[in-house]
Amino acid sequence: MEPNQPNLSVTESAQEEEITASHLDKNPLPRAVLRPNSHYILDGEWDFAIDPDDRGLREAWYLGYKYEHTAHWPGSVEDHMANAKGHVQTPAWQDKVVVWYEREFERPEKSHNTTPTMFQITFGACGYETRVWLNGRLLSTIDGEEVHYGEYTSFSYELNEEHLLPVNHLTVRIADTMDAEIPRGKQESHVYKRGGIWYQTYTGAVRSVWLETVERNRLRSRVGVISIIEDSLVRFGITTRVHDPGHYTLRLKIYDRDDLEGEPLSVSDYPLRLEIGQKHQYVTTHLPNAEQWSPESPRLYQLVAQLIDNHGYVAEIQAHFGLRKFGARGRHLYLNNQEIYIDGILYQPGTATYEEMRRHMYAMKKLGCNLVRVHIAGVDPRIYNLADEIGLLLWVEVPSPHSSTQRSRENHRAELMRMLALIETNPSVVIWSLYNEDWGAQDIATNPETRQYIMDVYHYMKIRYPQFLVVDNDGWQHISYEGKLKSDLLTAHVYTPDVDRWCEVLDQITAGQMEGVAAFPLVVGDPYFYRGQSPLIISEWGGFGFSDYGGPNDLEERANRIKIFKQEMRKRNVAGDVYTQATNIEDERNGLLDMHTGELFVPENLLNSREG
Repeated sequence: MEPNQPNLSVTESAQEEEITASHLDKNPLPRAVLRPNSHYILDGEWDFAIDPDDRGLREAWYLGYKYEHTAHWPGSVEDHMANAKGHVQTPAWQDKVVVWYEREFERPEKSHNTTPTMFQITFGACGYETRVWLNGRLLSTIDGEEVHYGEYTSFSYELNEEHLLPVNHLTVRIADTMDAEIPRGKQESHVYKRGGIWYQTYTGAVRSVWLETVERNRLRSRVGVISIIEDSLVRFGITTRVHDPGHYTLRLKIYDRDDLEGEPLSVSDYPLRLEIGQKHQYVTTHLPNAEQWSPESPRLYQLVAQLIDNHGYVAEIQAHFGLRKFGARGRHLYLNNQEIYIDGILYQPGTATYEEMRRHMYAMKKLGCNLVRVHIAGVDPRIYNLADEIGLLLWVEVPSPHSSTQRSRENHRAELMRMLALIETNPSVVIWSLYNEDWGAQDIATNPETRQYIMDVYHYMKIRYPQFLVVDNDGWQHISYEGKLKSDLLTAHVYTPDVDRWCEVLDQITAGQMEGVAAFPLVVGDPYFYRGQSPLIISEWGGFGFSDYGGPNDLEERANRIKIFKQEMRKRNVAGDVYTQATNIEDERNGLLDMHTGELFVPENLLNSREG
């Protein structure tokens, strides 16, 4: 079997060509942290079957089944169902959908490296409920799951070589429902039906699958980075996975990313005694004279982390990182201790491909944005890496459930933990939202349990992930406990096409009025007296072109209206804003750039209020 490389098209500008080339050369897979090993991409044509009566488990399809259809992986269940049924349009979603995929692959050859290795299969993202069999044997993920839940992050299976044959069968069962208690973002559910701001479901086999060799005793491909810029210190969070207990050395090498062939800037060794299983370990290194990362100067360094056993065998991962500090004090935001204004835009990737998302990122940069709010969705991890490289701050969010129950909160926390484990490396990621407009927390104003859950998660993140600012519930109904806001930012969603009303609302919010300025009160719980103690972000506004929001449909008039609204915000004590939104998507026709090409509909730098 030959390694399979994806076919990505050539970009327009020299900068894009350079960065895209580096992605092709170094990272053809949907991952943020690299592992210098051999891999085989299992994308392509798979056998496919719809299981409408959920008979496959009872009848043991994983032991052998005659598949009637084929489907291209990666792709959505919805498209695969449509193609299998011969429909042009995606069929109406059912209460529960169960589908099966299967393909053959030859047993790969191992390299002649003397380091003890094993095979591993990784799914870039798949879900919501996934089971995997190899030659009829049910596999368990590295984290011990026979059933993997979630559809936005990667998961892996170590393979027992005794179970590998010259030709192997990989069988995957995927199940999804309209369940409002699972994280689904803006995909429709039993609670929120498709139409308006609610979108079609797009789930299943949505990212690549690959087979690779990994060391028996190694570092997992996840790295946390917390920088202390005042002292040129970097604290790394590393996860080890070993099958052979013993004494190991964790070695960190840091390189200038522009001179990877040169001498490392820093080398540090850390002796570890490791037992079988996984261990998370923080280590700190000094990087003297380090330059800081910012949108204007996205300075990156390269980490090479190695786990070395007492025989000298080496397992390695690589990741870039940047030193940056993002904080909130009083009414203002600070990046690297310098005040910064957020010129942001709301971004909903929808069904966009990696190549399309990459074009979107460049286009949003051309609009003059220094921040992109990735709206309750998961994206290809390489997009986070691209934001690091071109200098775009990111505000990420947990895809929300649609109902507020104990089970929905458990699912929400599990999804957050899965995302955090894989989005800790990138300096571009600066803000996290736990909820948006109380979707999945509709009883936030009346249910103490809902508020307590959100407060507990907020406190956990402030201790465990101090590199991020955290928003409890974006848009309105922030939580006050004993008069203290349980959010690093006071955010408001304000939609009006009328300039006079816009100015009136801005004056009311900046003066501390908490009611009558958004769809719901800005704060719930205990009384809260603003007095400018938190940065105020107008985290959604505009919507011009979307019928329910009003405003001009003409692009030139829309651009003029945006300029006026931005000017009025900059006259007031506002720390940043997020225009809604980047692209048209389904019924929302308020985008500023083309979904497929990334071409701007409005002048460049329209959203840049930091210059001129």
